[in-house]
Amino acid sequence: MSAERELDAAGVTAPALRDAYRRCRELNAQHGRTYYLATRLLSAEQRPAVHALYGFARWVDDVVDDLHSGPDEKSAELLAIDGRLQTALRDGATDDPVLAALVDTVHRYDIPVRHFQDFMESMRMDLTVTDYPTFADLERYVHGSAAVIGLQVLPVLGTTVPREEAEPAAAALGVAFQLTNFIRDIGEDLDRGRVYLPADELAAFGVDRERLLRARAEGRADQQVRAALRDQVRRAREVYERAWPGIGMLAPRSRPCVLTAYRLYGRILDLVEHADCDVLSRRVVVSNGRRLAVALPALARAVFARAA
Repeated sequence: MSAERELDAAGVTAPALRDAYRRCRELNAQHGRTYYLATRLLSAEQRPAVHALYGFARWVDDVVDDLHSGPDEKSAELLAIDGRLQTALRDGATDDPVLAALVDTVHRYDIPVRHFQDFMESMRMDLTVTDYPTFADLERYVHGSAAVIGLQVLPVLGTTVPREEAEPAAAALGVAFQLTNFIRDIGEDLDRGRVYLPADELAAFGVDRERLLRARAEGRADQQVRAALRDQVRRAREVYERAWPGIGMLAPRSRPCVLTAYRLYGRILDLVEHADCDVLSRRVVVSNGRRLAVALPALARAVFARAA
């Protein structure tokens, strides 16, 4: 379905606002392959809002991960974005297309502003924090970087129960996706100077940053590193289990989308295990064939749910 039909279905009529949502849709299509595929299973009127939420998160992520800027420059840019966001939320007007779409989405779906404040706090942590001593330390970061993403999207998806009842599972799903990314992207994160896996849990297997760096340089994980990563996969799967009941709490038309994302991200963990957790030299990727194998049946269920 074209962007125009999605915007029509969502009731977005102002030309400038339509342009803003189109920009967010482009960002999603370019950078979030698995995420974008899952959004195609949403009803047309839901998609622009999800694209807006993704577009803002992508914008801030790109600032944090910019290899050509130093911490001071990034900090200043994040501060500027945060200020513009707060002004736009207060005044309801902005000349930035991503913020324009985001503010419209926040107002349409009554999304709590604190979720964006928590997100920005975690993004600022990325500028100074490079290691997490314990999982409790990591939890503070992933609340703002991942759990709140699930909480932001939940009002767009809709629920069959009071929203607050579905929120813990929605937050857990965001965290599960984030933990999956931490495991898959461990090599790339090392290149940026970061380790997102709890140091004490790695140490239980005789693994520290130096050992990870050596494995990255050699292009091969030793048995201790693999054992430590298998333990992290176990932890991630436990979080997926906590998130699972939340899918049944969603509005029926939204379940195929979230179920597809759930299965595709879970497939990443399968691929990590199939590689015997040797992911420091390469990035495992879900194939296009696998994406289609998961998405096509879900598409049929989505069409049925909308018809029902």
